[in-house]
Amino acid sequence: MIGVRGPVVDLGEPAPLGATWDGKGVNFALFSAHAEKVELCLFDARGRRELHRLRLPSYTSEVWHGYVPDARPGLRYGYRVYGPYDPAAGHRFNPNKLLLDPYAKAIVGPLRWSDAHFGYRVGSAHPESSFDRRDDAIGMPKCVVADSAVAWSDDRRPNTAWSETIVYELHVRGFTMKFPGVPPPLRGTFAALASAPVLDYLVRLGISAVELLPVQAYVDDRQLVERGLRNYWGYNTIGFFAPHHAYQSDANAAEFRTMVKRFHEAGLEVILDVVYNHTAEGDHLGPTLSFRGIDNKTYYRLADDRRFYENVTGCGNTFNLEQPRVVQLVMDSLRYWAEQMHVDGFRFDLATTLGRTAHGFDPNAPFFQEIAQDPTLSRLKLIAEPWDIGDRGYQLGHFAPGWSEWNDRFRDGVRRFWQGHDGMIPGIGSALTGSAEVFAHNGRHVRASLNFVTAHDGFTLHDLVGYNRKHNEDNGENNRDGTDANWSWNCGVEGPADDPAVLALRARQKRNFLATLLCSQGVPMLLAGDERNHTQYGNNNAYCHDSPLTWIDWIPDGDRELTAFVRGAIALRRSSRAFRRESYFHGTPIAEGARKDVAWVRPDGGEMQEGDWSDPSRRAFGYLFGDEDPSEAGPLFLIYLNAHDEDIPVVLPCPDLGWDLLIDTAGDPSGNVAAPIAVGALTLRARSFALLRSRRAPS
Repeated sequence: MIGVRGPVVDLGEPAPLGATWDGKGVNFALFSAHAEKVELCLFDARGRRELHRLRLPSYTSEVWHGYVPDARPGLRYGYRVYGPYDPAAGHRFNPNKLLLDPYAKAIVGPLRWSDAHFGYRVGSAHPESSFDRRDDAIGMPKCVVADSAVAWSDDRRPNTAWSETIVYELHVRGFTMKFPGVPPPLRGTFAALASAPVLDYLVRLGISAVELLPVQAYVDDRQLVERGLRNYWGYNTIGFFAPHHAYQSDANAAEFRTMVKRFHEAGLEVILDVVYNHTAEGDHLGPTLSFRGIDNKTYYRLADDRRFYENVTGCGNTFNLEQPRVVQLVMDSLRYWAEQMHVDGFRFDLATTLGRTAHGFDPNAPFFQEIAQDPTLSRLKLIAEPWDIGDRGYQLGHFAPGWSEWNDRFRDGVRRFWQGHDGMIPGIGSALTGSAEVFAHNGRHVRASLNFVTAHDGFTLHDLVGYNRKHNEDNGENNRDGTDANWSWNCGVEGPADDPAVLALRARQKRNFLATLLCSQGVPMLLAGDERNHTQYGNNNAYCHDSPLTWIDWIPDGDRELTAFVRGAIALRRSSRAFRRESYFHGTPIAEGARKDVAWVRPDGGEMQEGDWSDPSRRAFGYLFGDEDPSEAGPLFLIYLNAHDEDIPVVLPCPDLGWDLLIDTAGDPSGNVAAPIAVGALTLRARSFALLRSRRAPS
C-alpha cells in the first residue's frame, strides 16, 4: 500500500508504455511529443477521490515516465497533461481534464457526462478559442493497474484452417441477455458467453469461430445518453487494451481470458471486431478524454486548418496511422490481445482508414507492413472491412495476400438475385464461386472472400424478407439514419404478417439465402440470431438500442425448423471439400479428357453459352462441380437456383451417375440433408434452391 504521507516517485523507465507492475512497484510511462509536463493522479479504491497528484520526473525519447514503489495492482489512476492550448496549431492540452492512459489494461466506471469533459467552453460563441477550467475527474472512468502475470497453463488455440472456418458474428450482451440456462446475474457478460448452455448451442450449430462486436473499452455518446439510448454496438473505443467494463466483473481481465480458454476447449476460435480508425473523442467539438489531451497533433489526422480533423470515418476524427507512435500503439494493442488474451484473429472496422497515407490508400502503408512482418499477428486471421467514407474509400479486393475481406458484392448480389432482379446471373455466378474477378491476384486464395448476407449493420435475415424499407424511427433521427440500399423484399406485406402464403414465401427465402451462403466458395459468416428468426422490426441501424429490440429472443422451439436447416447445411459444408476450395474454378478440365472443374448448366441440361449469361431475363441456372483434388474419386455436386415466380422442370445432367436430393428449400422446411432423396428428375419450384449429389463418382 502507498503510505499516507504520499508516494515517492523514482525516475522509472520509458518502456514499456502504460502502467507495469514488477512485483515491488509500478512503472508509469506515457508518450507525448508536445507536452510540457505530465502529472499522475492516484485515486481511492472507488475512484471517487483524488489522493495524490505526482509529477512524472523523467522525459526520454518523447516518453514521460516515473516509478512508484509499493504501488500495487488495483490502483486507480489517470493523467493530467500540460502544454499549449492552441487549436490553430493542432494542440488541445488542458490539465483540468483527467485523461485515460492509452495503454490501460483495465478501465472501470462509466463516463458521467457533463460540460466539464470538454476542453472548451460549451455554448461559447467561439468554441475554437475558448478554454474550460473545470475539473472533470469526478465524472471520468479510472484506469486500473493490472496484474501483468498471466498463467495460461494448457490453453491451446484451435488453429482452424481458413477452408474449415465458419464465422458467427455476435454481440456479447445481446446474445446472452435472454439465453435460457444462463444465471441472470451473469447475463450480458463474458462469463455468460463462456457458460455451458451457450457453448453447447454454438458447438451443436456447427460454426467454428465467433466474431465478437467491439469488446474494447468504449463510451456511450452524450447525445445518445441524453435521449435515453446507448452506443450498443460499441464502435466508440476509448481504451484499446481494456475489456469493456460492462461485460465483465474482473478488472484484471481474468473473465475474458477464462472465456477464451473455454471457447478453445470447445474447438471454437475467438475473433475480435476492433476499431482503430477513430476514437470516442469525436470532432473538434468533442470531449477531451485521452488522446486529444495527451497529444492531439500526433494521434489524429488534422485538416489543413488544424482546428479541425480529417473525417474519413464518419465519426468525427481519424486516427493517424502515418505516425510511428500511433502505429506502435495499435500494434502493441493487437499483440496484447493475441499474446496475453489468446484471441485468434481480428476484423478491422473501416480498414481502408488504416492504410491511408498522404497519397491515399496504400496496401503497403506502415501499419500493413508492420502486420506482415509480425511473427504473431501475421499468423492470425485478419479480416478487413475494405472501405471508409473518404475519397476512394472503397477498396474491396485491394488488400494484401494474407487478408480476407468482407465481400459486400456477395451480399448485394445474392440479395438482388433472390429478390428477382434482371441481369444478375453473371454476378451471382461469380459470388457463388469466390468472386475471382475481385480477389484472384497476387497469389490470393478463395478464402480472401468473407461472404455474408446479413451482418450487425443492416437488416436481420428475418427483416430482409419482411420489410421493403427501414423503420428506424426509434433511433430519434426521423428515420434519416441507416442505409436505404437494403435490397430487401417483404414478400407482399410490410412487417408482421398472418397470411400463410406470405409466411411460407418468407421462410423459403430465408432458406434460399442461407443455403446460398453456406454452399458458396469462400468463408461464410452468419449473423447470430438469423437461425432463430431474430427481428429488429425493420430497424436496420439498431446501434443505439440495448434492449429487447436487439437481444435475441430464445423462445423454446419457436424456430426449430430453421435452426435445424442451418445445422444441416453447415454439416453438409463441413462434410465435403468440394464446398471448401482453396483455389479458384477455371471452367477447364481438371485433367486430360476429364470433366471441367465447374460446368454451368441450364435447366434443360445444356451447358450455358454466352447468350445465356447475357440474357437479362434469365433467373434460373445450375452448376456442376466436385472435389478440388482431381485424385479424389468423390461424388459430384449439382446446385440449381431459381429466382423465377414459376416452377421449372429440370433435366439432370449425367443421369448415369444417379442423383440424391440433399437440399430443397421448397420442400421440407428443415431441409433434406439428414435423409437424402434419390431422384431421377427434378422440378425446380418457384424461388427455390436445390442441391444434389451424385450417387457415384464419375469415371
